[in-house]
Parts: sequence; structure tokens; C-alpha cells
Amino acid sequence: MPDKKPILMLGLPKGSLEESTRSLFAKAGWKITTNSRSYRPTIDDPELDGRFVRAQEVSRYVEHGFFDCGLTGLDWIQENGSDVVEVCDLVYSRASTAKSRWVLCVAEDSKVRRPEDLAGKRVATELVQTVKRYFKARKIPVDVEFSWGATEVKVPDLVDAIVDITETGSSLRANKLRIVDTLLETNTKLIANRKAWADPVKRRKIETIALLVRGALEAESKVGLKMNAPRKALAAIIAAVPSLRDPTVSPLNNPDWVALETIIDESVVREILPQLKALGAEGIVEYPLNKVVY
Repeated sequence: MPDKKPILMLGLPKGSLEESTRSLFAKAGWKITTNSRSYRPTIDDPELDGRFVRAQEVSRYVEHGFFDCGLTGLDWIQENGSDVVEVCDLVYSRASTAKSRWVLCVAEDSKVRRPEDLAGKRVATELVQTVKRYFKARKIPVDVEFSWGATEVKVPDLVDAIVDITETGSSLRANKLRIVDTLLETNTKLIANRKAWADPVKRRKIETIALLVRGALEAESKVGLKMNAPRKALAAIIAAVPSLRDPTVSPLNNPDWVALETIIDESVVREILPQLKALGAEGIVEYPLNKVVY
């Protein structure tokens, strides 16, 4: 039998998001493999084909129809002015699960305190069009130049200010930079080509990807928790366990005991486990999750 033709062409971000994206898709149920020199991955789903390209380019290729859908940041969608369908937010990055920010920065000892203080100065950034729009809207005349990378080290010797992306701010602090303003908050988005989105078959597949990937992302901060509990302490134990829904309670052979299972934020477990033990819970097991779908 001939190979089944893929339903979707998927654009995947090459570079800093590559490993975290592959890990996220693995938890969602898709194994994406490639070697270091290849931009064409193997996906264990005959309905999917894909390419790794720079995140800066994904939205353009989705808009033009080479990709049916893809993952890229809100920043590059806006920078490229891409006319695409924003299917869902996927707040993740290589370093955290928080949104990133594009910030206007100067040297710590700079006299610049406001964006207006940069009138007539030079600003370096990768996000050229967005930065130009920012200063134009404020009627501040500046020279915006494209930066090919290592943007943080250009202040103050090469330029007066930079606009760069930050997740934790550690790189800015290490380079003795001070934030003057935030231009944009950004996160990864699943986007779709408008023609592909209008196709019922392609749309169902895109929505399936969105459902499972969001489920995998939601599961990253949660764990499953199960235990045996004395029935007389059940109300107190349930009150001590903040869960997504009412926990599952099942009878055991011993009528004085029940089994209890729930999903909980991982960070909460260390706070409540001693309390659960004190209330008489036994056989407490914490286990990881791949997906949580609401």
C-alpha cells in the first residue's frame, strides 16, 4: 500500500526553543527526531510532516502556506506583520514557563531615564520594525539598527541603548544593564494558515495538536497524588488537599479505610505531605503526569 500523505505541514522553531519544543511534543504524544545537521525531522505520525526553521521565519511561512501551522512567538508574528490564525497560547521557553519581555535597556550608569532621553541616539535590536513603531508612536527620533546577536555587549561603546528579550533578567544584570521600559510581552503561540484553518480535516488535526500540547504543558507543574486514608479522617484530608476537582475516593476491603487520588500542583506537595501523614494517611505516592486535559 502507498504511504499515506501527511495532512499537515508543521513549522517548528530551530534554535533556543528546539529542545523544549521536542520535549513538549514528546509529552503530548509525538516523537520528533532529527540530527544536528538536518532541518527535516521525523515525526511518528503519518499525518504530520514538518521542518525546523528559525522562529523569526515561521509566521511568514505559515502565512504564505508552506506550513499549515507552526510554533513561534507573538513577537515575531507582530514583527513580520503576519496574517495568521492564533490558535492557542503555549507559555514555555528554554528557561521557564513564564512570558518573556522585550525591554529597552541602557548601561547602569547612563543618564537616560525615559525613552524620550534617547532622542537622536542609536538603538540596536533584532526586533527592528517593532522598535521603530514604538519610537514613532512616541514621536522620538532615534536611529534603530539591526543587531546580529550579542546585543547586550554593545552598550555603551557601540550604541546608546538596546532592545532585547529577557526571561529572567540575569543576562542583563550580568552585563550591567538597566531596564528603561518594556515594549512587549511575548510567548510561544500555535498559529495556522487561514486556508488550512478553513479546511475541516486540517482544522481537526490542528485542534488535536493544540489540545494535547496544552495538556502536556499544563501537566508540567502538576503531579498525581494517591494514598490510603482512614475513613474517619477523610473530611479533614480532603480539606487539606487542593485539587482540580473533588478527589477520587474508592472503598477498600477494610471498611474503615478508603483510597484517595487527585491531581495537585507539584509545589504544594511538600507543604501538605506532613499534614496528610499526621492525619493518618498511609502509602502516599506522588507520580509525574504527561498530560492534563480540562
